[in-house]
Amino acid sequence: MKNVVLLTGAGQIGMAIARRIGHGKKIIISDKNIDNAENISKIMREAGFDTEAFECDISSRDSIKNIIKKAQKYGEISYFINAAGVSPSQAPIESILKVDLYGTAVLLEEVGKVIKDGGSGVTISSQSGHRMKQLGAEIDEQLAMTPTEELLDLEVLQPENINDTLHAYQLAKRCNVKRVMYEACRWGEKGARINSISPGIIVTPLALDEFNGPRGDFYKNMFANCPSGRPGTADEVASIAKLLMSDEGAFITGSDILIDGGATASYFYGKLRPE
Repeated sequence: MKNVVLLTGAGQIGMAIARRIGHGKKIIISDKNIDNAENISKIMREAGFDTEAFECDISSRDSIKNIIKKAQKYGEISYFINAAGVSPSQAPIESILKVDLYGTAVLLEEVGKVIKDGGSGVTISSQSGHRMKQLGAEIDEQLAMTPTEELLDLEVLQPENINDTLHAYQLAKRCNVKRVMYEACRWGEKGARINSISPGIIVTPLALDEFNGPRGDFYKNMFANCPSGRPGTADEVASIAKLLMSDEGAFITGSDILIDGGATASYFYGKLRPE
């Protein structure tokens, strides 16, 4: 039986991370679109990795439990990568909250029940959660600690309190960060660690959708006027993930790493600051 890597979200970032940590391990690649999972699995298998592709809809607890059971047939889940999600240009408010917010919370909860002693995980959040105004200690605590099946009932997440899909996405990503802090305490009881990574604009098919969507000019302006002057790459995100998931990152848990080329800094204090 091998150590198992469970990857949810078969995209460029998830694959880049799996390639960094997956040597000698069984890699379970899951996605709501099975074609995506099979494509990434094939690419990695042809590069020498041991992969299997499955379908998983993270907006469904039953689907999450099912993919965990399938992964456990190959061994203990030692590493967890969540790179699943939808963007503000891809989905309506309800779907963003159901997938990016609720789905991530359920994943952290369910994987936390079975993660191997000493295991580690990362979930991909976003700079968007950092760019949104502060919500206050009370709402932050609600996002962190509310039972998962009650999360979408919170007042802050009701449709009348959400401006648009970008606002919904920001709320979801703020929740991801707070949820990781909460779940790190649960994971720590079995010697395991969980962290989040908040990328800025990373060149992926998802990002290209954004560039060509209604907020395309906004995103292009963001990376043009941030300190780095460019978008990032999936490999740069993977470098951070490898640190967080390795023994070198053994003292890091419940944390969020912002990797955005300085865009958030520029939004508050530089060229991107709103007038």
